[in-house]
Amino acid sequence: EFPRVHYRVARTIDASTLTTLRDLVPTKLAASVWNCLARYKSIIPEFPQTETCELLIVDRSIDQIAPVIHEWTYDAMCHDLLSMDGNKYVQEVPNTSGSGTEKKEVLLEDHDPIWFELRDVHVADANLRLHEKMRDFISKNKAAQLHQARTNGELSTKELQKMVQALPQYTDQIDKLSLHVEIAEKLFDIIKEEHLKDVGQLEQDLVFGDAGSKEVIDFFRTHQDISRENKLRLLMIYAAINPEKIQSEKGAKLMQLAGLSADDMIAVNNMRCICAHETKKSSKGGFPLKFEIRKKKRGIRKERIGEESTWTLSRFYPILEDLIEKLSKGELPKDEYHCMSDPSSSFRGISSSMSARTSPAHQPAQSMRSRRTGGTWARPRNSDDGYSSDSVLKHASSDMRKLGRRLFIFVVGGATRSELRAVHKLSSKLKREIILGSSSLDDPPKFITKLKMMSNEELSLDDLQI
Repeated sequence: EFPRVHYRVARTIDASTLTTLRDLVPTKLAASVWNCLARYKSIIPEFPQTETCELLIVDRSIDQIAPVIHEWTYDAMCHDLLSMDGNKYVQEVPNTSGSGTEKKEVLLEDHDPIWFELRDVHVADANLRLHEKMRDFISKNKAAQLHQARTNGELSTKELQKMVQALPQYTDQIDKLSLHVEIAEKLFDIIKEEHLKDVGQLEQDLVFGDAGSKEVIDFFRTHQDISRENKLRLLMIYAAINPEKIQSEKGAKLMQLAGLSADDMIAVNNMRCICAHETKKSSKGGFPLKFEIRKKKRGIRKERIGEESTWTLSRFYPILEDLIEKLSKGELPKDEYHCMSDPSSSFRGISSSMSARTSPAHQPAQSMRSRRTGGTWARPRNSDDGYSSDSVLKHASSDMRKLGRRLFIFVVGGATRSELRAVHKLSSKLKREIILGSSSLDDPPKFITKLKMMSNEELSLDDLQI
């Protein structure tokens, strides 16, 4: 592929403020990629001479909320709440003698059809679907009905695992089903124990401007049993929305009320380092009074029209979702995002003729790489059978040659599972293959650890090696 390279520009380039290294990382990375592409054009035979796809390079400053807010999809909840090692989950299963249990490592990946079907759905929806699959399996299997009758109609995770031994011909189906039933039960236990519905509601109210300092203070006073980690995440979201308040006396009192450690306070204060900088308006001159009938909401997200969900706590969406849609339409804000092939771009390695690219005499350049079939993101809404979900994988393949130009997105500083979900969703919605890349894929605990370790010392641009 030969991409058009778009990147987030440094927002502090003006006479009054100093541009930091962090601001310039996407610019420098875009320049390096563009210079590599220039070299490839001259040394790789049949390499496209005009652009075949789009590449967008951004950093974590575009959205500081996504890495720490509770994301309520099955995939995100598993990685956030279950202390998994990558995609490994440790399940307890009956041992071969049937006298006890043993630990078994399983991978939660797309080769598991149930995981593939449930990964991007709300955790409550996932739970309902699992129980439907269990009922369907039993209704279609007489031996399973007999086993259920012996257990007085109740099938716990342990009973499902015993059923594997009683019905060996259905081992794979029952194994997968019992695994996900066990996971869903664990998730709901944790959600209940940690009052995550209340935490999640306040998080989303903060993001959409329906709550502020008062609500956070009231919450901390009335929810003494909320874990320190969840209080920390709430304050990190508050800091991203109100960076000036977190530095004030009010911020110090909030952290004290939350009972945060000195280590935790570092994470809250470091949220400022990844916030998108805004040029401070001069206080000199001008009319000092403001005539506002009512106080404006301090939310940093707008409600998405026409995307109401059946499930609560589904309002949040990552900023990257909006950016991908704008990229696909060619509507990225020109003051915030530059393109290396535009005449106005700085750090341009080579020039390209816009007229050559748009001239009717030139056919659109083709990628050297054949389009993949079997794209794992285009999937049907529901599986054909009630329990194995095999049809989800069976029918997931789609002819990528019919799709438009590929969209590549790269996030410097770590991508999130909500952004991965957005990519899956938009691949189907936009009928385009979207590839998300990043320096890492961070779940909230990992992101918070990285933020605690982040240095405030500025480096020079020459220190950044690409």
